[in-house]
Amino acid sequence: MRHDLDLPGRPEQTRVVVAMSGGVDSSVVAGLLKRSGYDVVGITLQLYDHGAATHRKGACCAGQDIHDARRVAETLGIPHYVLDYEERFRQAVIDPFAESYAAGETPVPCIACNQTVKFADLLETAGQLGADALATGHYVHSERHGDGRALFRPVDDDRDQSYFLFATTQAQLDYLRFPLGTMTKAETRDAARDLGLAVADKSDSQDICFVPSGRYADVIRKLKPGAAEVGEIVHLDGRVLGSHDGIIHYTIGQRRGIGVALREPLYVVHLDPDGRRVIVGPRDALETRRLHLRSVNWLGDTPLADLPADGVDLYARVRSTRPPMPARLVVESGQVLVDLASGEAGVAPGQACALYDTDGNGARVLGGGWIERSEHAAEAETALRKLVNPDKVAAIL
Repeated sequence: MRHDLDLPGRPEQTRVVVAMSGGVDSSVVAGLLKRSGYDVVGITLQLYDHGAATHRKGACCAGQDIHDARRVAETLGIPHYVLDYEERFRQAVIDPFAESYAAGETPVPCIACNQTVKFADLLETAGQLGADALATGHYVHSERHGDGRALFRPVDDDRDQSYFLFATTQAQLDYLRFPLGTMTKAETRDAARDLGLAVADKSDSQDICFVPSGRYADVIRKLKPGAAEVGEIVHLDGRVLGSHDGIIHYTIGQRRGIGVALREPLYVVHLDPDGRRVIVGPRDALETRRLHLRSVNWLGDTPLADLPADGVDLYARVRSTRPPMPARLVVESGQVLVDLASGEAGVAPGQACALYDTDGNGARVLGGGWIERSEHAAEAETALRKLVNPDKVAAIL
């Protein structure tokens, strides 16, 4: 099985750095490229060292995973380097994650990691090593489009990681290669066995790699002690229903484990970090129709500023586990807005919104942004304005 990376020159004259996490996916990428004749260099980033986390099933980028990456490199006969990126990872990913979570948001640290550590710092390192490309084990596909490259969903929908890569810039995309975009996970494991790699049956890594216990609140409490302060649980109608041990234990859309009960089901509708309040209400109060995005990365052919005044139809995705849904992108006075054709429940500030040209297999990724605020049903918004500082609500809703 040969893999043409669509690079100029013969494979043996082309150096490719492979980001090796120690898992089966990146290991197979290194193996396939080596087999195809490329000059392959493996690099593993040590991103954290949290003791028990280094041995936890599904962890990555620490402990056993570094050992596994080194062992794969030895099997393949390629040079391998381990770079200590712990401090950079803390500054670029862990600290912002804690700040965002303590502010009542629902951040996605994997996207921030790709955006900063992997596709910025590591990409620069690859260039310093004289590499013609940086290859990763992500399940996405890229190909030539015009003067550059375009990003697409992979053939394996179950492994689609395009949601986590919306922030990849055009310059990064032109340098990156994703050999697994045309393969299924089963084919990847078969390739690992064929290559004689010991990681062929290794478990997949988890999304939040730096949370040793799997509980976000434990990390936030350690990094941001004030975020665990007690407060009130308040109904949208103003009733105080009970108390909580910190808003870091709650997320927008949560139903179970709220700590109070009424005859009707209750959901977390809003988190008020300033007032240390968890605001709850009925499910219909969660419905979101319009999203306001910040830090937008646009990969479409037409610049955002040149899009039609009435917007363009496309597909939006606010969770990695949901398929792209019909939406309309509108740019008003520099503000990027996404109108969802169908209401989406439980959308929280800090989440990501990825944009696509279609909803099918192989859809092109048009970019995306971070959700700064969302517009809910009028009744819920009015109720929140009565409970929370109007200026604060206006910045969220």
